[in-house]
Amino acid sequence: MNFWETVTGSDLTREWKAFEARAEALPADYRAAWEEIKGRLFPYSDFTGRNLMPILDNALGLLEETASDGQSVREVLGDDIAGFCAALAGGEGARSYRDRWREQLNRNVAKKLGRLGG
Repeated sequence: MNFWETVTGSDLTREWKAFEARAEALPADYRAAWEEIKGRLFPYSDFTGRNLMPILDNALGLLEETASDGQSVREVLGDDIAGFCAALAGGEGARSYRDRWREQLNRNVAKKLGRLGG
């Protein structure tokens, strides 16, 4: 990946289109699970979403492999897709963008209060 692709995000666009093309080949129930996985993982994204690309690639690979083996989505992911996605993103304690914003806001407020108080 060169500098220009990184700046413009064209590498991510190309990768995303490849993901969607792969997902189109999945059975309908697997495509629905893919859509839910994408939605559940986005809160764990950084500003660009670049950190999620390997995670999404692995999740899609798992869906492709299990679909070809004839397993059902429920056998693979269980009933808790949100928990599955949290585990993929780094565990139940994984920080979402809301957590990062909250921490940043708390630091900024603490700095302002520290200046005012003393």
